[in-house]
Amino acid sequence: MPDQIEIGSERERVEGRVRRWCDRARLDGRRPLLSDAAAIAIAAGRIDDTTHTVLAARRRVGKSMPSIGGYSTVRVLTDERQRWLAKDTRNKPGSALVYKLRAAELGKRLDQLRTAFVVSPKHYANGVRAVRRERREGLHLELDQRDALFDALAHTPVPRQRTANIVERAGLSILDTAADRVAEASRSTRFEELGNRASTLMLDLADQRDDAFGDRYETILFVAGSSVDRVHASPAWRSEHFLVQRTQLDLTDELTQVAVDVNSLRAIDYELDRVAAMMFDAATRAQVASRRAALDSVWTQLIDRVAALVRVDELVHRAEGELRTMDVMHKAHSLDDRIDALVARAGNREISADNTNFVGDQLRHQ
Repeated sequence: MPDQIEIGSERERVEGRVRRWCDRARLDGRRPLLSDAAAIAIAAGRIDDTTHTVLAARRRVGKSMPSIGGYSTVRVLTDERQRWLAKDTRNKPGSALVYKLRAAELGKRLDQLRTAFVVSPKHYANGVRAVRRERREGLHLELDQRDALFDALAHTPVPRQRTANIVERAGLSILDTAADRVAEASRSTRFEELGNRASTLMLDLADQRDDAFGDRYETILFVAGSSVDRVHASPAWRSEHFLVQRTQLDLTDELTQVAVDVNSLRAIDYELDRVAAMMFDAATRAQVASRRAALDSVWTQLIDRVAALVRVDELVHRAEGELRTMDVMHKAHSLDDRIDALVARAGNREISADNTNFVGDQLRHQ
């Protein structure tokens, strides 16, 4: 009974932590960006079942997907392009040109990444016979499926503070000088103040020590993907010690299932927001409220599933330390055995040395 109470308390603590992260849309500290494998698994939650099945089959036989420098880049560049396209260009002819050029440059970079992802002879079958064979084996991704998957990758959860760094690494800041010249030529105090405010905001974001997200849905997907990444990277999880657990739990498939439910819940939630914005009578308000109450239980279930992944992550890394200790002890015992064997052979070595010295003495007196 005490063990069950302790396990229950541990689960509740992890669930409470995950719920707090999602409610705040912020994690404590910073974590690495999601791996390509986690990004693909989450993207699979946005595509049709047929494509999802092919992806799962490819993963089982070890077929990889094209690497384009991290799939988080697709999300960041897509958001950045939309941000420039959405800027207000009324009465700003000079700035409008800069905004258009920046959006076009981002679009060009995204097109390059899409081509590298969709048309990769190294990762997809080439030739009629090869394509037919992969289709029979359920391993072939059609062009439209690859396109849809790339579009889904544009929704990979990424902390907001990482956007500027990724854009800079992508080499898309070449128009900054042009923007400065336009601003200088316009000699508009409003533009100057706007630029100062934007610069200050960027510095504030860079100084933040936590990973922040747009909403709770982005947060929960990132937490799930990050936990799966950490488990897969653990030497303990890949060892024989957890062989049974690896056969019982397909972490990648679990991550995709979570993504499917999160995306469905988010879509319904947004629909309810639109309905709520247009409703005028009490009956409609009551109906929307009841529907939201039903969705709360779904959200609680998602919290439980992701908290379970977080708990597996923590337990695996805790076991990793214990396994290292066991490995050290095993090596120590092995060293003791080798020392004992070495000492046991000492007598033979003495006899051998005496014999060698005896022969040497004979040679000396020859």
